[in-house]
Amino acid sequence: MKISSRLAISIHTILAINAFCGKCKITSEFLATSINIHPVVIRKILSQLNTAGLTQIASPKVGITMNKSLDEITIYDLYIAVDCADESLFNFHSNPNSNCPIGKNIHKVLDCHFDEIQKNFESMLSDVKLSSLASDIDKIIRS
Repeated sequence: MKISSRLAISIHTILAINAFCGKCKITSEFLATSINIHPVVIRKILSQLNTAGLTQIASPKVGITMNKSLDEITIYDLYIAVDCADESLFNFHSNPNSNCPIGKNIHKVLDCHFDEIQKNFESMLSDVKLSSLASDIDKIIRS
């Protein structure tokens, strides 16, 4: 099981926009340099963040800005915006052997556990505000 890198990239993106907004023009190229990935990847992420109402292109001179404060954004919000929120964390083999006693019953045993783990995971993401992550970064930068 692996969450794609889009979630971490979106967190990095939001934190960078917040940190540098007003200090320099925020562009996909600028963000790509910070994250060390191709600007096309950032543009895709920014498109998803814009669609979710989290960011916007304010003007050609200012570049990308935030639509919400970091106190209003959780990791779950970004997970929903850019990652696999419509998919389960767990990929289950779709066609177990119905003639096997294990295969016939494996979904009955695992589905409720996987659903509970998914709900707990999403709840934990909802508990972490980006303002907390920004504070953590600031402390590390200052030390």
